[in-house]
Amino acid sequence: MNEQIVILDFGSQYTQVIARRIRECSVYSTILRYDTPASEIAKLNPKGIILSGGPSSVYASDAPLPDKGIFKLDVPILGICYGVQLLAHYLGGRVEKGQKREYGKGSLTIADSGCALFAGLPKTLQVWNSHGDKLTRLPKDFVVVGTTDNSDYAAIEHPKRRIFGIQFHPEVVHTPRGREIVANFVHKICGCGRQWTMRNYIDQAVEEIRTQVGSERVILGLSGGVDSSVAAALLHRAIGDQLTCIFVNNGLLRAREAEVVQEVFGRNFKIRLQYEETSALFLKKLKGVTDPERKRKIIGKTFIDVFQAATRRAGKAKFLAQGTLYPDVIESVPIAGNPAAMIKSHHNVGGLPKNMKFALVEPLRCLFKDEVRQLGVELGLPKEIVQRQPFPGPGLAVRCLGEITPDKLRILREADSIVVEEMKSAELYYETWQTFAVLLPVRSVGVQGDERTYDFTIAIRAVESQDGMTADWVRLPYDVLERVSLRITNEVRGVNRVVLDLTSKPPGTIEWE
Repeated sequence: MNEQIVILDFGSQYTQVIARRIRECSVYSTILRYDTPASEIAKLNPKGIILSGGPSSVYASDAPLPDKGIFKLDVPILGICYGVQLLAHYLGGRVEKGQKREYGKGSLTIADSGCALFAGLPKTLQVWNSHGDKLTRLPKDFVVVGTTDNSDYAAIEHPKRRIFGIQFHPEVVHTPRGREIVANFVHKICGCGRQWTMRNYIDQAVEEIRTQVGSERVILGLSGGVDSSVAAALLHRAIGDQLTCIFVNNGLLRAREAEVVQEVFGRNFKIRLQYEETSALFLKKLKGVTDPERKRKIIGKTFIDVFQAATRRAGKAKFLAQGTLYPDVIESVPIAGNPAAMIKSHHNVGGLPKNMKFALVEPLRCLFKDEVRQLGVELGLPKEIVQRQPFPGPGLAVRCLGEITPDKLRILREADSIVVEEMKSAELYYETWQTFAVLLPVRSVGVQGDERTYDFTIAIRAVESQDGMTADWVRLPYDVLERVSLRITNEVRGVNRVVLDLTSKPPGTIEWE
């Protein structure tokens, strides 16, 4: 990456969004811990630095504070929310608890139309606020370039040192013209071009993979999902037959999943594909189990056992490839003093079982999900794989509530296939984050063919989301819902009732278990 912007993360829920906005400007972005030494940042030769927001107060005893050396690196700096308060705190201004908190929509009045941060923007902007503290005194040589009703220092600038601070969040969609503010910082202030493209990334990634792997062999667990599929295609582009993909059919896959994977990767891409049929083993292990967490643990442990045995059959290899994405890496690193900032401990991060002696290859480690999809298109993967919706690691086990049985899995697969078919037919499938069927452990009385039935219930789940962290239920057209319900109750033996899940996340989750 010849040009990049470094983002120092102080625990904001929006830090990843900042990184995504920068990359949308065709500029590479890197997220680092807030306390990364200035000397380490300097080695990256960034074109600019952004200080993220965060939940702390700069005057708190345990406030996360950066290395003061960043202000001597002679690169533009932009502080956002907590970041602007840090600028004031470090450079001689004052931050105090506000008498009135600012959350949600606000109106910013630009006080200096000559400020490069707001170039090309109107005098008044809708912005999104999320703060309780506020600047009450400017640092020396800073000037005001924007105000809100609650803050006389909502946007500030040190013209000579190219240091900027804004009290609102330009990265979120609720600041409608925030992307232009980010673009102004990246292009006009930091002087970045537009070098970050997927085509350029492929050349760079192929070279890095070849350098790391050399002549050694690599094994990849291929699930058929977007991440592992793109990782497989990229690795195959780089090292060809040095790659062996292992596909485990655990009996919990969607309809025709195994056939599609073998067709695309084995026959079309000519990738070495080792197919492991283990459906009976997984179903045996899950027999009688109803607790969701026990299901997950059994599936996870059984998969490791199966995969380990498969790697031994695959022959000697030095490397194991994983589809780890950038959010997986970021979310697995806690911010000191803010445990909530570690969103999850991801299954792809944190190492391998101790008895698996592999070095890791993670070719997607610096990419976001949307970038992985773009990469898949550049690599020639079909739309059905590149744009497919997220699918949980434990598979249909988390969508089949209660005990897992072959017949219940049949019911769920058939119902889910109908949902997907009708969503694609209505040209809605690729417009939603996830749409799927859930088999409920609920039987109800029905009438089918003039006979009384006592069969299962299918719930339809359709949500829209940007990243899976939050989600809202999709208002599907009535005619689509009608077709889905009619087809499921007519075509799927064992179902006589279909319901719609109208729950957002929060309070619910996307998956049911």
